Amino acid sequence: MQSRSPASRTGRPRSAAADAAILAATREALVELGWSKLTLGDVATRAGVAKTTLYRRWAGKNELVVDAVAELFDELELPDSGSLAADIEGVVLQFATILARPEAKSGLMAVVSEATRDDALRERIRASVVERQKRLVVEGRSRAQARGELPPEPDPESAARTADLIFDMVAGAVVHRTLVSAEPADEEWVRGFTRVLLQGLA
Repeated sequence: MQSRSPASRTGRPRSAAADAAILAATREALVELGWSKLTLGDVATRAGVAKTTLYRRWAGKNELVVDAVAELFDELELPDSGSLAADIEGVVLQFATILARPEAKSGLMAVVSEATRDDALRERIRASVVERQKRLVVEGRSRAQARGELPPEPDPESAARTADLIFDMVAGAVVHRTLVSAEPADEEWVRGFTRVLLQGLA
């Protein structure tokens, strides 16, 4: 199923309250109905808005679900615990906690599956989830470099590649652990993962 063209943004200004209600209703519908039965009409009813309101904001179900899932990951915050290891452990535990939520599981697995045959959807996932959360890697690495825990990386292209690699390692490991293997990413697992990660970075 191919994504439709981006919805028009003309007309009355968007309501932040309406957006929040729509995204929350989408996550609720995902848990109760699953991907295949979720419709924009049902989401509109749950959110208390007209169906046309959804189409003014999102081109279709794929885009809506990506944004609903992305909002969950925006809750992630990088702790300032005084060391790189503690910072990594803190954010990874947050990430695992979010992934354990039924709406995150349902939404993320659904859009990743759909994205295997939809290039536009894959790009939206990259922009709305991956690129937005790379901020945590950039911030954490910069903080660790200031503390002398990691060497400086003055070349921007090299630094960007390293950030991509770190993000892929962390996100890939946690998603696989929680959603594919269906094993807990508890404190013991997170400590072990962080130790292996830091040995590689060193």
